Amino acid sequence: MFTLNRLFQITAIAEACSWIGLLVGMFFKYIVVGDDLGVKIFGPIHGALFVAYCGLVLLIARRDSWSLKTVALGLACAIPPLTSIWFERRMARTAKPEAVEPELTHA
Repeated sequence: MFTLNRLFQITAIAEACSWIGLLVGMFFKYIVVGDDLGVKIFGPIHGALFVAYCGLVLLIARRDSWSLKTVALGLACAIPPLTSIWFERRMARTAKPEAVEPELTHA
C-alpha cells in the first residue's frame, strides 16, 4: 500500500511530467502546427494533478505542522515546471524520522 508521503512523491513527479507534456503541447499548438491536441490531452491531466499536489501539500503540512513559509513554498512550487519534484525531495530530506505514518488502505 501507499503511505501519504509516497503518494505525495508520486503526485509531485506526475505533476511535473504533466507540466512538460502541457508545455510540449503548447509548443506544437503555437509554434509548429497550430493543432491543440496536446493541450486538450495534457491540460486536464495537468489541472487534476496540480489540484492533487496542492491538496497533498496542505494535508501533509497540517499533519507535520509545517510553517506558513514552507506551505507557501510548497504551493508556489506547483507553478514553475519541475519544481514540485524539488520541493518533494527537499521535504523528504528534512522529514522527522520519528514521524511514522500508517499505510493508506482502501475499503
